[in-house]
This record gives sequence, C-alpha cells and structure tokens, in this order.
Amino acid sequence: MSMLSMIRRSFCFVSKATLVRKKYTLPQLPYSYDALEPVISKEIMELHHSKHHATYINNLNVSLESLKECQEKGDISGIAALQKAIVFNGGGHINHSIFWNNLSPDGNMKPKGVLLHDLQEQFGSLDNFRNEMTAKTTGIQGSGWGWLGYNRKRKHLEIVTCANQDPLQATTGLVPLLGIDVWEHAYYLQYKNARIDYLKAIWDVINWEDVSTRYSSA
Repeated sequence: MSMLSMIRRSFCFVSKATLVRKKYTLPQLPYSYDALEPVISKEIMELHHSKHHATYINNLNVSLESLKECQEKGDISGIAALQKAIVFNGGGHINHSIFWNNLSPDGNMKPKGVLLHDLQEQFGSLDNFRNEMTAKTTGIQGSGWGWLGYNRKRKHLEIVTCANQDPLQATTGLVPLLGIDVWEHAYYLQYKNARIDYLKAIWDVINWEDVSTRYSSA
C-alpha cells in the first residue's frame, strides 16, 4: 500500500465538507528503556523513543491537519507541498513502530521454522544473511534503514536499504520484516562513529519471533 493510500485510509468522509481523522499517538515500548542494555543504552532508548519517535508523530499529525484544510479548500498546490513532510514523518512513525517490536531483551536466539529455512536457502546460511545485511546497512550514506523484506510477486526475501525515513513498502513494494535504524540518534551516544560495531551488536537483541510472525503474515 502506498503512503498516499495509507493517508486516504486515515480519513473518514462524513460529508462533502467535513473530514474526521484520528490522531496518531506514540506507542508504548514492549520493554523498559534499559531492557536492551548493554547493546543499546537506556539513554539512547529513552531519547530515541520519547523524543525522536514522538517528534515524527507530532509533525505527522500537524501535516495531516494541514492536509485536511487544503482538501476542504480544494488547494491542490497546498496538498502537493505537504507530501514530502507526510512521507518523511509518516515513514518515521511506521519505521520506528516496526523497529521497537523487532527488538527484544530475549534476543540472541536464532530464527526457527520456515523463516530459518528460507534464509538459509536464499543466502546460503544464517551467517551469510547477517553479514550481507550488516554490510549493506553499514554502507548507507548519511541516514536511513536496512531492511529484510518480502517480495510477494517473486515470493522471495530481499535485503534492501532506504534513505532517510522512506517507508519500505510504500517505496519498494516489499513487506517489511526486519528493520535496522542507522540514523545517528539510534547509536551515536554509545558507539560514536563506529556504525559497524552497533550493527554487529544489534543482532544480540533481534526479536526473531516478531520477524517470523511478520513473515507468516506477509
């Protein structure tokens, strides 16, 4: 589903002149801020969730409110001008909502069942998959995300990267299974400029149960 389609679905037309839209809110983490230590510090998690993710949500709500006003006025130029902010902030909300659940203090376990079989079949081994995803994500220039996604048309797992906060499914059509945030706010306070060290460590807190559930539903 495209970002614009998601935006349309967030509105309910109750009359020709009136639009009703729910406001997005910050989801609660399924664990405490210090639960992922020592891989990700409490300070980083608290700032990342309560400040950065919250800012994306606040800005998304403001942009959607402005979109509603432009739609009511029939202001096509205004609608077009808002798309970049909606994609950026909407993508930030989508990406982080997946990211929090992709992590777990009970990580450091291997994937199981169909997911493990398909990762081994397509990448040769679990280690090969991890190494390839780590390498591609490390190589992102500037800020962005590394993703394991599912291609429904090809029935195939794919490792891809997205710049900034571009949401995977709206950008590539792939169903997001596992996302790793490499914006500096996700790791810099702890790992400084050693992005590779952060990416090597994060595998110890990956929630493979969540990834498998997403794969089963893809």
